Amino acid sequence: MSTVFLISYDLNASKDYDELHQAIKDYPGWSHILESSWFISASTSSALDIRDDLEEHVDADDELLVTQMPESGGGRWATTFSGETVDWLKDNL
Repeated sequence: MSTVFLISYDLNASKDYDELHQAIKDYPGWSHILESSWFISASTSSALDIRDDLEEHVDADDELLVTQMPESGGGRWATTFSGETVDWLKDNL
């Protein structure tokens, strides 16, 4: 069973996001929901493990937040998104 995590970040100064984005995409399931926010699904990781993994792809002056989402259930999220993002949310949250 996979757990869903929300990843949010601010890369300060002028940064190349490609390396961080690729590290996020290396997880088995992901959705890029907002400019600096992603959902991922991971079967054996904790928020701490994911933070440690992604921290290798940001600088010391950057901010990174990893939050474990509650288990599936109605009424736990709402959005104005459409299309593939909503499909991903329905399938994973």
